[in-house]
This record gives sequence, C-alpha cells and structure tokens, in this order.
Amino acid sequence: MVNAISGIHHVTAITDDPQRNLDFYTGLLGLRFVKKTVNFDSPETYHLYYGDEVGYPGTIMTFFSWPGYPRGRRGTGQVATTSFAIPAEALDYWQERLRAHHIAFEGPAQRFEEHVLSFEDPNGLQLELVAAPGIEQREIYWKQGPVPAEQAIRGFYGVTLAVARYESSAKLLTQVMGFKLQQQEGQRTRFVAAQSGNASIVDLLDLPGRARGQEAVGSVHHVAFRAANDEEQLQWRQALTDEGMQVTQVLDRNYFHSIYFREPSGVLFEIATDQPGFPVDEPVTELGTHLKLPTWLESNRPALEKALPALTIPWTGTEAR
Repeated sequence: MVNAISGIHHVTAITDDPQRNLDFYTGLLGLRFVKKTVNFDSPETYHLYYGDEVGYPGTIMTFFSWPGYPRGRRGTGQVATTSFAIPAEALDYWQERLRAHHIAFEGPAQRFEEHVLSFEDPNGLQLELVAAPGIEQREIYWKQGPVPAEQAIRGFYGVTLAVARYESSAKLLTQVMGFKLQQQEGQRTRFVAAQSGNASIVDLLDLPGRARGQEAVGSVHHVAFRAANDEEQLQWRQALTDEGMQVTQVLDRNYFHSIYFREPSGVLFEIATDQPGFPVDEPVTELGTHLKLPTWLESNRPALEKALPALTIPWTGTEAR
C-alpha cells in the first residue's frame, strides 16, 4: 500500500519578464534564487527556481518565463492562489514592506484560525502570506536574504484550487492521496496532508458553473506533491493508473523525477521525488549563480547563453534592488 502524500513539493507558474520576476521573488519576498536553468521542453526560455537555503521540498516556487505571451484568465481547473507561511508576529512587518514597495494588498483577513494578506505579483498571479501559530518554529527560510529571519517566509502554507467538480476532486484527495477533510467555510473546504506539517494544506473552492481558466502569463502551470523516492513515485503511478488517471511516464527533471496527471476538475498535478535536490550540480553556497543545463543540452550551451537574457540577482547582502 502506497503511503499518503506528505505535502506539496513545489508550485510552477508562468511569467513573462524573468528579471522582474527575480526582483520580486528574491528582492521583495526574500526567497533564495536556488536554480537558474531552462525549460527542458523549450530550452530557449528560462526556468527559474526559488526557495529556502537549499530549495527544500515545500519551499520551492518555480517559473517558466514566456516573454510575449498573453495574460491568463482566471477560472476553474487551476490553482487559484499560492499561499506562503509567515510567523504570526510578522504580519505588521509584511504590511509595511508591501506598502514600501507599492504593492497593493488586502487584509489581514481572518480565515479559519489564520490571518491572511492577499496580493498579486507583477503578472497578476494571486498570492497570500498566511500567519498562523507555530510557523515561527519552521527552520526553512533564507537566512542570508533581505528579510530578517524573524519575519522571513517559511515555505508554502498551501494552495487553493478552483474546482468545478468538487465531489470528484475531494474524493481524489481523500480516498487516493490520503488527505483529511479538516473544515469548511462557505465555498472553501480545507484538506490537510496526513503528516500535517510543512506545506500540507490544499483548499478547494467549489465553483460549479464557473468558466474554465486559461493558462498563460500570471497563472499557475501545475502543483507538485512529494514522493520520498523513485520507488514510492512508481507506487503512486500505479495507484493513480488503477483509479483511471492518465499518468505520464517518469520524466527526469535533473533535481527530481516527475509524473503528471490531471485531477477531475482539470488542475495539473505532479508527483515529484525529494531527491536528488538542487545541490546536485552546484554547491549550496553558489546556488542560483550559474546557468545549469541537463547533460543532453550541454552541447547547446553557447547558443542558449547567447539567446537567454542576462539576469542580475537583486540581493547584494546590504539591500534589495
């Protein structure tokens, strides 16, 4: 019997301008830039990774950079909101920081037992900072970043999925993936991973009849859940296939192995392995400072380095750009 899902591994979204994206997520939000690589399926474009000190599973926000693409359209069948965890005592700090950087926000609003600040990134991607008791104990943040350690983001709190087939989506989470229904508030129902630790929350927004969203700039491409290793991932692939899901073959993403499938409301799910991790091809002290390519693209390095725009990491050690 396969183990229950332990939580979120990463969230991948779509941006246009890679430098603006880097400035926002590293310079403003204080996430570490842990990997500069390319989209393996479209290597003339960047794939940028952010996270804590080492890119620990549950902290990793990634972006495909697709300059010139249109904005996406919000709707069902997609991740509506990505939520980051902050200590309860950091609410005032983050309100001041967002105001100082001219980022409009709503809140803090109360939801269940937490307080939420809602805002958008430069492409309109919906984000939240969620303050709840106990988050300050999580040791997953960038200790050398522009945000003081006491207020730093502690990885993901969870994700909110906009679904049109609530019953089927909830059944997948609870009866197959091992999530537990925790509580409900209006159209929002909360599910928690079996281990209920870091990045363990999935909220479903029940939106029957709402139009399907359109994936493009400013939308989430997929949400990935954790598998401890390759063996566990293969067990998940078999379990999902037995449930009638159309699951891809295992794909090598260099820093993890991946399988993909769409849940009943159309949200693209991935199950990614915890290993080998981001220090596999550069030291922890140098994460994000080199263009890293998989072995099968190394022969194209000169052309790719010429085609990709130069990026400047905004955090210099004294102030964010």
